Amino acid sequence: MMFSKKTLIAAATLTAIIATGCAMSSNISEESLGLRKTDLYTENTTTGDKTSYSTVAAGESKVYERAFENAPPMISHEVEDMLPITIDNNSCLGCHDPLVAASVNATPVPKSHLFDMRKDKVLATVSNARYNCTQCHAPQSDNEPLVENTFKPEFRTQNGMKHSNLLDNLNEGVQ
Repeated sequence: MMFSKKTLIAAATLTAIIATGCAMSSNISEESLGLRKTDLYTENTTTGDKTSYSTVAAGESKVYERAFENAPPMISHEVEDMLPITIDNNSCLGCHDPLVAASVNATPVPKSHLFDMRKDKVLATVSNARYNCTQCHAPQSDNEPLVENTFKPEFRTQNGMKHSNLLDNLNEGVQ
Protein backbone atom coordinates (compact mmCIF):
# COMPACT_ATOMS: atom_id res chain seq x y z
CA MET A 1 0.00 0.00 0.00
CA MET A 2 1.48 3.32 -1.06
CA PHE A 3 0.98 6.62 0.71
CA SER A 4 0.96 9.79 -1.28
CA LYS A 5 3.79 12.27 -0.81
CA LYS A 6 1.34 14.78 0.72
CA THR A 7 0.12 12.22 3.29
CA LEU A 8 3.69 11.35 4.34
CA ILE A 9 4.64 15.04 4.69
CA ALA A 10 1.49 15.77 6.73
CA ALA A 11 2.16 12.80 9.04
CA ALA A 12 5.81 13.83 9.50
CA THR A 13 4.82 17.43 10.25
CA LEU A 14 2.18 16.34 12.77
CA THR A 15 4.68 14.02 14.49
CA ALA A 16 7.24 16.84 14.69
CA ILE A 17 4.67 19.23 16.22
CA ILE A 18 3.60 16.68 18.86
CA ALA A 19 7.20 15.78 19.73
CA THR A 20 8.16 19.46 20.05
CA GLY A 21 5.11 20.17 22.22
CA CYS A 22 5.93 17.31 24.57
CA ALA A 23 9.58 18.35 24.84
CA MET A 24 8.62 21.95 25.64
CA SER A 25 6.02 21.10 28.30
CA SER A 26 6.86 22.47 31.72
CA ASN A 27 7.86 20.15 34.51
CA ILE A 28 5.38 19.71 37.33
CA SER A 29 6.87 19.52 40.80
CA GLU A 30 5.85 16.57 42.93
CA GLU A 31 5.06 18.95 45.80
CA SER A 32 2.26 20.48 43.72
CA LEU A 33 0.54 17.12 43.24
CA GLY A 34 -2.22 15.95 45.54
CA LEU A 35 -3.38 17.56 48.78
CA ARG A 36 -0.18 17.22 50.79
CA LYS A 37 1.95 20.01 49.21
CA THR A 38 5.17 18.86 50.95
CA ASP A 39 8.16 16.68 50.05
CA LEU A 40 6.85 13.23 49.23
CA TYR A 41 10.10 11.50 50.20
CA THR A 42 10.37 12.56 53.84
CA GLU A 43 8.12 13.10 56.83
CA ASN A 44 10.53 15.58 58.50
CA THR A 45 8.55 18.69 57.54
CA THR A 46 5.11 17.10 57.31
CA THR A 47 2.56 17.77 60.02
CA GLY A 48 -1.11 16.98 59.90
CA ASP A 49 -3.76 19.65 60.20
CA LYS A 50 -5.01 20.16 63.74
CA THR A 51 -8.29 18.33 64.11
CA SER A 52 -11.08 19.81 66.20
CA TYR A 53 -13.26 17.00 67.48
CA SER A 54 -16.48 17.72 69.27
CA THR A 55 -16.17 18.17 73.02
CA VAL A 56 -19.92 18.08 73.54
CA ALA A 57 -21.12 15.31 75.83
CA ALA A 58 -23.09 12.41 74.40
CA GLY A 59 -26.80 13.18 74.26
CA GLU A 60 -26.21 16.94 73.84
CA SER A 61 -24.58 16.86 70.42
CA LYS A 62 -25.92 17.42 66.93
CA VAL A 63 -26.67 14.16 65.10
CA TYR A 64 -25.30 14.24 61.57
CA GLU A 65 -27.17 12.70 58.66
CA ARG A 66 -25.54 9.72 56.98
CA ALA A 67 -23.38 10.39 53.95
CA PHE A 68 -25.40 7.87 51.91
CA GLU A 69 -27.92 5.09 52.52
CA ASN A 70 -26.59 2.63 55.13
CA ALA A 71 -23.34 4.56 55.59
CA PRO A 72 -21.93 4.21 59.11
CA PRO A 73 -23.03 7.37 60.95
CA MET A 74 -20.42 9.75 62.32
CA ILE A 75 -19.84 9.87 66.08
CA SER A 76 -21.15 13.28 67.09
CA HIS A 77 -19.86 13.40 70.67
CA GLU A 78 -16.68 13.24 72.74
CA VAL A 79 -14.98 9.80 72.65
CA GLU A 80 -11.75 10.51 74.54
CA ASP A 81 -12.62 8.51 77.67
CA MET A 82 -14.33 5.71 75.72
CA LEU A 83 -11.25 4.38 73.95
CA PRO A 84 -9.81 1.87 73.42
CA ILE A 85 -12.74 -0.33 72.54
CA THR A 86 -12.14 -4.01 73.16
CA ILE A 87 -14.35 -7.07 72.96
CA ASP A 88 -14.56 -7.03 76.79
CA ASN A 89 -14.88 -3.25 77.23
CA ASN A 90 -17.15 -1.34 74.87
CA SER A 91 -18.39 1.95 76.35
CA CYS A 92 -20.50 2.63 73.27
CA LEU A 93 -22.92 -0.16 74.16
CA GLY A 94 -23.68 1.53 77.49
CA CYS A 95 -25.95 3.88 75.52
CA HIS A 96 -26.33 2.35 72.05
CA ASP A 97 -27.37 -1.17 73.11
CA PRO A 98 -30.94 -1.60 71.78
CA LEU A 99 -32.20 -2.43 75.29
CA VAL A 100 -30.88 0.89 76.65
CA ALA A 101 -30.89 3.30 73.70
CA ALA A 102 -34.51 4.49 73.88
CA SER A 103 -34.25 5.34 77.59
CA VAL A 104 -31.17 7.56 77.05
CA ASN A 105 -32.34 8.97 73.68
CA ALA A 106 -29.47 7.35 71.77
CA THR A 107 -29.50 5.69 68.36
CA PRO A 108 -29.55 1.91 68.89
CA VAL A 109 -27.09 -0.29 67.00
CA PRO A 110 -28.88 -1.61 63.90
CA LYS A 111 -30.17 -5.16 63.46
CA SER A 112 -27.15 -5.95 61.25
CA HIS A 113 -24.88 -5.63 64.33
CA LEU A 114 -26.99 -8.21 66.18
CA PHE A 115 -26.74 -10.81 63.45
CA ASP A 116 -24.16 -13.53 62.75
CA MET A 117 -23.86 -13.53 58.97
CA ARG A 118 -21.78 -16.73 58.93
CA LYS A 119 -24.43 -18.76 60.73
CA ASP A 120 -27.43 -16.72 59.49
CA LYS A 121 -28.57 -16.29 63.08
CA VAL A 122 -30.01 -13.44 65.19
CA LEU A 123 -27.92 -12.78 68.31
CA ALA A 124 -28.87 -11.45 71.74
CA THR A 125 -25.77 -9.22 71.87
CA VAL A 126 -23.57 -7.41 69.37
CA SER A 127 -21.75 -9.78 67.02
CA ASN A 128 -18.07 -10.40 67.75
CA ALA A 129 -17.44 -9.21 64.19
CA ARG A 130 -19.03 -5.81 65.00
CA TYR A 131 -17.84 -4.91 68.52
CA ASN A 132 -15.10 -2.49 67.37
CA CYS A 133 -17.25 0.57 66.70
CA THR A 134 -14.42 2.85 65.56
CA GLN A 135 -13.56 0.42 62.78
CA CYS A 136 -16.42 1.99 60.81
CA HIS A 137 -17.61 4.96 62.87
CA ALA A 138 -15.37 8.02 63.20
CA PRO A 139 -15.74 11.11 65.37
CA GLN A 140 -17.03 14.15 63.49
CA SER A 141 -14.40 16.84 63.07
CA ASP A 142 -15.07 20.56 62.76
CA ASN A 143 -12.29 21.01 60.17
CA GLU A 144 -12.99 22.57 56.81
CA PRO A 145 -12.91 20.08 53.92
CA LEU A 146 -9.75 20.08 51.78
CA VAL A 147 -11.82 19.82 48.61
CA GLU A 148 -15.43 20.67 47.85
CA ASN A 149 -17.82 17.74 48.04
CA THR A 150 -20.65 17.96 45.51
CA PHE A 151 -22.02 14.46 46.22
CA LYS A 152 -25.76 14.46 46.87
CA PRO A 153 -27.04 11.29 48.54
CA GLU A 154 -30.33 9.71 47.59
CA PHE A 155 -32.26 7.83 50.26
CA ARG A 156 -35.03 5.43 49.35
CA THR A 157 -36.87 6.24 52.56
CA GLN A 158 -37.05 9.35 54.75
CA ASN A 159 -35.89 7.20 57.65
CA GLY A 160 -32.74 6.23 55.67
CA MET A 161 -30.97 9.45 56.63
CA LYS A 162 -30.86 8.45 60.28
CA HIS A 163 -31.33 4.67 60.45
CA SER A 164 -29.88 1.62 58.75
CA ASN A 165 -31.88 -0.92 56.79
CA LEU A 166 -28.79 -2.88 55.74
CA LEU A 167 -29.90 -6.24 57.10
CA ASP A 168 -33.23 -5.94 55.29
CA ASN A 169 -31.51 -5.07 51.99
CA LEU A 170 -28.29 -7.08 52.33
CA ASN A 171 -29.04 -9.55 49.57
CA GLU A 172 -30.90 -7.11 47.37
CA GLY A 173 -30.20 -7.96 43.75
CA VAL A 174 -28.40 -11.20 44.62
CA GLN A 175 -29.90 -14.35 43.13
